[in-house]
Amino acid sequence: MFNRMSQHSGTAVPPAAATNRSEAKVSEGEGRAVGGGEEGRGVGASLAGYVALIGRPNTGKSTLLNAILGEKLSIVSPHAQTTWQAVIGIHTGARSQMIFVDTPGLLEPRDLLHRSMLEAARATVDSADVVLVLVDATRPRHEMDAADRLRDVLQRRKGPILVAVNKIDCASEAAIAALAQWAGETLGARVHRISARARNGIEELVREIEAALPPMPFLYPNDQIAAQPVRFFVAELIRETLLEQFRQEIPYSTWCVIDAYDESRSPISIRAILYAEQNSQKGILIGEGGRAIKELGIAAREKIERFIGERVFLELRVKVAQGWRQKARQLHRFGFRVPTAG
Repeated sequence: MFNRMSQHSGTAVPPAAATNRSEAKVSEGEGRAVGGGEEGRGVGASLAGYVALIGRPNTGKSTLLNAILGEKLSIVSPHAQTTWQAVIGIHTGARSQMIFVDTPGLLEPRDLLHRSMLEAARATVDSADVVLVLVDATRPRHEMDAADRLRDVLQRRKGPILVAVNKIDCASEAAIAALAQWAGETLGARVHRISARARNGIEELVREIEAALPPMPFLYPNDQIAAQPVRFFVAELIRETLLEQFRQEIPYSTWCVIDAYDESRSPISIRAILYAEQNSQKGILIGEGGRAIKELGIAAREKIERFIGERVFLELRVKVAQGWRQKARQLHRFGFRVPTAG
């Protein structure tokens, strides 16, 4: 049904639910100009650029990305701090291509992992063509209290900034109006009122983002919807399942690495390693008689099969990487941007 290329060549399998495109695909590697119009903003000129999605944890950045793409690309959870590494989604229209970067939530860092996530968000903001700040209409006081952190991330920003007040379907009109006024005055940007979950206000927001893009040829093929390989999304789906099935510190102390991915077999064979911080956490992940890890594997496998559209054999192993959230070498090995100082 889909144009499926080798995982090892750097191209990944598309979500099986991609109904709006005949050959939607995800791929790794940097975007390169592939044509798409004339230079300048004249009639028929193409627009393209990177759009950073930033905000506090749990403001709905991942839900918004999925709503814009029409695909579940970024994992979602009612728990805060779901996104640990940037997820890149590509929305291509008739004359524009928006490369969205869903960043980790802005939070007060408590360990080196948090500092790495904050550094990644800063770097994305500094290099993006457009920045979209999401604020949560159901928690206006928290948003206002986090103003200094937001200003710190945006302090070097010179390009366009837009604001979206999200979750308007769950907040009072008074709260929405107060937060919209505060955001507009604080950031000096136009404010949109949206509900990413209900998909209200999304089309107008996308048009506003498009208008802020620079004239540029498309950076990715028209049918490509993401810039990371399938291994990345498989690991993310396993992490999402961790968030659903475990409580307290377990999901936040566990990292998932895809150790093997063999698509030459049927079903596709995948081996993932879950790295816990402590031996006690390893025991909880495995569970009595292996029950917990078995339940995790069944639920995660079903998600992965829906994502890639093929049957999967999933093997999960658990190892301990003592205190990995605080160790630069381990974080670098896991693919995080580790701050050099501070």
